[in-house]
Amino acid sequence: MAKIEVEGSTAEADWSEALTFGDLLRRSAARHGQRKAVAFPTESRTYSELLEGATTVARALHVLGVRKGDHVGLLMPNGVEFVEAFFGIAMAGAVVVPLNIHYRPSEIAYVLEHADVAVLLTCDPAGFWPSNEVEKAAGGGLVVGVERLAELAAQADAEEVAERSGRVRLRDVGLLLYTSGTTARPKGCMLSHETLGRGGMARIRESVPVRDHHVLWSGGPWFHVASLQVLIGSIGLAGTFLSDSRFDADRAVELMRREGVTSAWPWLPQFAGELLEHPAFVGGDFRGLDGFMVGWPRTLMERALELMPGVVVSGACGMSETAGSYTMSRPGDTDEQRVSSSGKPLRGIEVRVVDPATGAELPPETPGEALIRGYSLMDGYYKDPEATAAAIDADGWMHSQDRYVKTAAGDLVFQGRLKDILKVGGENVSPVEVEATLNEHPTVKHAEVVGVPDARLDEVPVAFVELNPGQELSAEELIAFCRERLAGLKVPRRIEAIEEWPMSASKVDKRQLRERAIAATAA
Repeated sequence: MAKIEVEGSTAEADWSEALTFGDLLRRSAARHGQRKAVAFPTESRTYSELLEGATTVARALHVLGVRKGDHVGLLMPNGVEFVEAFFGIAMAGAVVVPLNIHYRPSEIAYVLEHADVAVLLTCDPAGFWPSNEVEKAAGGGLVVGVERLAELAAQADAEEVAERSGRVRLRDVGLLLYTSGTTARPKGCMLSHETLGRGGMARIRESVPVRDHHVLWSGGPWFHVASLQVLIGSIGLAGTFLSDSRFDADRAVELMRREGVTSAWPWLPQFAGELLEHPAFVGGDFRGLDGFMVGWPRTLMERALELMPGVVVSGACGMSETAGSYTMSRPGDTDEQRVSSSGKPLRGIEVRVVDPATGAELPPETPGEALIRGYSLMDGYYKDPEATAAAIDADGWMHSQDRYVKTAAGDLVFQGRLKDILKVGGENVSPVEVEATLNEHPTVKHAEVVGVPDARLDEVPVAFVELNPGQELSAEELIAFCRERLAGLKVPRRIEAIEEWPMSASKVDKRQLRERAIAATAA
């Protein structure tokens, strides 16, 4: 948070900034036109160049008949073209609909139809999607490659496009972000310019030390809110955002070294773990690095604190429905607060922990459902009023379906999804607690726990474990390790080794793990 002088003393600035996506870019280009806005291993764009590219996209969409409120799809990997298209769509007054590049044709077709996408923008589809499959998935809809945009833009009335861009409002929906859909069809979260623009800047300002020029790295896909929120916040603060079309630790470390990274936002334990194992990262010249954002597990955060003394290691909790993180660790938090919790609510956001059965607010240290209210909430699920009403109550509280404890200091501690809480012999067992114990073993790289049906106890925990490279450990040894630390009902009944995790967007797909565990149990 920026500092101001008040009667000779230093205080935190108590205002927030809210601009449309287009104005975030225009302001940064006006103030820092020659500063790098985005940088990748093989290319970059300054703010002036990025604004020029986004303007080209906005004008081309106008020629194609796109008007305020229309939906424009983005089927692109992370890259310059994605950033230009994202801001160009917003400047045209349209709604950005990023599509998961890992979706299969039927999934792409569903989102395009459900989202009422008028135009689908794509780039180099042969690199990750055959052209004919893209067109087939679009079902005859208008598919436009970025190579055509300059030609189309030349036909536009520039003044008319600029005038239309100025009519975009802060509370207009700017982004339609589809959830991962692990248990059902994905739902489209309607997010306004304010939710992601104001929120993206706040997450950076409130979680890492103050700088005039942030250089931020995040390697996750931009069809997911985790990295997208950092990108938008970086543009709003005139930072330099570093990324790649895919995560590769060698390329990431070299890019961060070359560009002088100030904070890294790996978020995923897989990404964070590989960075912390990379000798050129933990042992290299990264004296400007003051922030490292990873949410879990505790052992990984402790490792980061050990290897990077003086760096702000932060946790967070969030979801697509809240336009990203709604709690984060703060620079002044103790190391114990960082590794044991997800931090406190961001400024302007309220979080309550309630009894999911009665709705009554619970006292500190008592587990319950987290409810969130504030400017960062979605406007609802697109074309799904019933799901919206079930998620957001009449008083504006978003029911997260996440199980949390609020500490006496006000920090939130994640305990898993409400529906993921296992009922073992009538007792509640949190998979997160069992996973944390498994992750404490020095041979374990990452663990996930699911429940499988059991005739006697209703259900029992089963664990999937990835070991550190080159190490061995038997399931019996690991079960014995858990027995020394957990009540009997919480000890995994079976442990299976895994080398490649099934993923949904940027999260491990527990539904697939559960199906695999049930099938193995039956066998």
